[in-house]
Amino acid sequence: MASFRQRLGTWQARVRRKGFPDEVKSFTTKAEAVAWAREIEAAMHKGIHQDLSAAHEWLLGDLLKRYMTEVSPTKRSAKRERESITFMLRQRMASYSMAKLTPAVIAAYRDDRLKTISAGTIIRELSILSSAISHARREWGLPTSNPCALVRKPQSPQGRYRLLTEDERLRLLDELRPVGRRSPWMHPLVELALETAMRRGELLALEWRHVDLKAQTAFLPMTKNGSTRTVPLSKAAVRILEGLPRVASGRVFPLSYMVVNNCFVNARKRAGINDLHFHDLRHTATTKLAEKLPNVIELASVTGHQTIQMLKRYYHPSAEAMARKLG
Repeated sequence: MASFRQRLGTWQARVRRKGFPDEVKSFTTKAEAVAWAREIEAAMHKGIHQDLSAAHEWLLGDLLKRYMTEVSPTKRSAKRERESITFMLRQRMASYSMAKLTPAVIAAYRDDRLKTISAGTIIRELSILSSAISHARREWGLPTSNPCALVRKPQSPQGRYRLLTEDERLRLLDELRPVGRRSPWMHPLVELALETAMRRGELLALEWRHVDLKAQTAFLPMTKNGSTRTVPLSKAAVRILEGLPRVASGRVFPLSYMVVNNCFVNARKRAGINDLHFHDLRHTATTKLAEKLPNVIELASVTGHQTIQMLKRYYHPSAEAMARKLG
């Protein structure tokens, strides 16, 4: 039942109903107070009423900070997630209370970001935002719905289709040879990437204790998809590894992600190669491996793809090669 009283020039509405805490709110006019009270009473009657007082005091920024502190460190993608959340904390959107965070606010953030970043990046950011709000609803008692559910995500970008040509391979490797102050690890790193189709992170995490040159295998205790994998090594891959010196850390390639990125970009520029990413080496290697392993199940076990659909993004057989097989 609702009651109304005038106090200090405002109208205060109070709604009481058994099974619900009292709801109190002030308005400038009695008509507004009555309309609000009727809305609350109707929601209570239908059993869908939620007390949003906590949501009015809880800012999105506070929620994201707590999520970054308590939840993000438990994920393998913790570093990238922290970077995304740190950026979102600096945006105007972070100042909204959770009660005022509407789909329109998030959509405006999406549209503004799309002016400067790719669709893939904003899709990841919206996914992180949605996960944080959903976690707060499940674990921290946030009494609001998730506005991200009503926000349209940009269309996923087409997968890259970039293979390294033989001429580009020779030029790139030539620019990576350890001359002067160039890193002695980059040349064999790129060679091994092209021979095994291993990801950059897998190569940089590889340790000698997991390499068996006699059995021609390299064991990966943790991969991108969270599973283990044993990579078969060709004789060429074994020769590359045999030529590497050992370091005290036990890592096969004692390089950081940033060093690899900078060295690769500089070598690519010196070689006059345009639009080439390190990950494109994986596409190139997978396509070459497919010529030796036509069985897609075997190929997927080598590359670590969990579905044939994902493998198709990396396997790019040429029409000419398939025509020769047809006869």
